[in-house]
Amino acid sequence: MLIKSLTSKGLGDDCEALALKHLQRQGLALLARNYRLSSGPGRRAGEVDLILRDRDGTVVFVEVRARSNPNFGGAAASIGLAKRQRILYAARHFLQDWASPPPCRFDVVVIDEGRIQWLPAAFDAD
Repeated sequence: MLIKSLTSKGLGDDCEALALKHLQRQGLALLARNYRLSSGPGRRAGEVDLILRDRDGTVVFVEVRARSNPNFGGAAASIGLAKRQRILYAARHFLQDWASPPPCRFDVVVIDEGRIQWLPAAFDAD
């Protein structure tokens, strides 16, 4: 795995690119990257790192998390309720103009100490 950035933003960009390549190798197609809303509830309204379409037509909203240190629960443990709510808010906004919204799924890609792990259906909209 090639992660070359030393800044937090650069590390995030590198990890998102790595996650995208991994998911595309699994047959998913990119619809949007870094989908962000500037207004809505809370300080940071809504955000989704990657939005893809699976082979069966399911729209997949993906959160990418990385940690270089496994302390404090690792990358997967860093996705709390507030983060999930921002993802759900952005997903609803993304789908609002679709005449007939397709099935959706919320996945997480974690990168812990250089290892990538894809967690399909990591959480749901309920």
